Amino acid sequence: MPHLIFLAKCFFVCGKFASFAGMKDRLFTRNFCYILAANFLLFFAFYLIMPILPFYLVEEFSAGRSMVGFILSCYTIACLCIRPFSGYLLDTFSRKPLYLLAYTVFTVIFGGYVVAGALAVFIGLRIVHGLAFGMVSVAGNTIVIDILPSARRGEGVGYYGLANNLAMSFGPMIGLFMHGTCSYEVIFTCSLGSGCLGILMASLVKTPRKAPVAREPVSLDRFLLVKGIPAGIALLLLSIPYGITTTYVAMYADEIGIETSTGLYFTCMAVGLAISRIFSGKQVDKGRITQVISMGMYLAFFCFVALYACEPMMERFPRFTSEFFLAIALLQGVAFGTMFPAFNTLFVNLAPNNQRGTATSTYLTSWDVGIGIGLMLGGYIGERWGSFSYAYLMGAGLTVLSTVYFLVKAGPHFNANKLR
Repeated sequence: MPHLIFLAKCFFVCGKFASFAGMKDRLFTRNFCYILAANFLLFFAFYLIMPILPFYLVEEFSAGRSMVGFILSCYTIACLCIRPFSGYLLDTFSRKPLYLLAYTVFTVIFGGYVVAGALAVFIGLRIVHGLAFGMVSVAGNTIVIDILPSARRGEGVGYYGLANNLAMSFGPMIGLFMHGTCSYEVIFTCSLGSGCLGILMASLVKTPRKAPVAREPVSLDRFLLVKGIPAGIALLLLSIPYGITTTYVAMYADEIGIETSTGLYFTCMAVGLAISRIFSGKQVDKGRITQVISMGMYLAFFCFVALYACEPMMERFPRFTSEFFLAIALLQGVAFGTMFPAFNTLFVNLAPNNQRGTATSTYLTSWDVGIGIGLMLGGYIGERWGSFSYAYLMGAGLTVLSTVYFLVKAGPHFNANKLR
């Protein structure tokens, strides 16, 4: 916990310093630094337990691979169910109270994992956890859009996502290290502590006053950004293999005999995400949204083909493959780090200001649907076909399908319908 307290203090000091800056359209304001800290701590708590959950379910409850995939997908399905309603609530009511409420529920569930003694109880907690995460992530993404200057929105969203990537860098690596040295209860308690610090940071964020809006009749476009559906389909197809990677890559590496620490995979991936977000956000602010997404898609295709190739390569070049495995992680981070800010901005630019919550919800819903499918498919393929490599081959095919669809349909649709 000392390192989390130190990071929180760093964000606090940065916020104090930024509040005295006098630049026009300054990015690192006090509020922005606070919400960056809250976002980092939220995702650190999430990523700390993510890679160890499959091992936990197998060791503590003797769950098979298909059952592991089903249980983990419950979290994502719950996120999916709450996303559309989250957008509607955030566009209708004050955003910060909803953000803090969801953040608190999300954090408390980690304490529930400590005392869960039955598989049914664990599944119930995962469902509630998914509902809370679905709400808090939409709220956080919407609030950061509210407090960012419009001229630097793409860059700001990139830095906001960078907090996720830092969490991805530290969380899985620390979680896997603790898995070998600590009990599961200790790991869950550390996630609980991270969430509590995050709530403190979130409470310090001052959001702009939300202007009263007329209560419009309830309709489909209050829960789903209809104009964002084509882009949502493209994003969904990309998120399926991404979900397989982040959940099962540790098992895949162990299966084929890669000796490199799997925690380093997440670290290298996070480094790639961090580097690319900084530069891609600036390109997005220059109006190159579709070009940035296309470049990321090409690189993602290469990464999934390379992951599939690792299994046969291990038989002939084991040492090189272990190093190549980490290079794939770095490139995969660059690919998705390039696309994330662009897709987020794309959805926001398709919506009027009073539907920012709905736009963010649609963006994250598309992502969650794909992640949920990936969790179930990954576990099924791993058990049915005896190797996760086939899941990555399928992921390469889905990436090709997503790229073609984006170039032919989603990209032109965005250019014809964007509002800003």
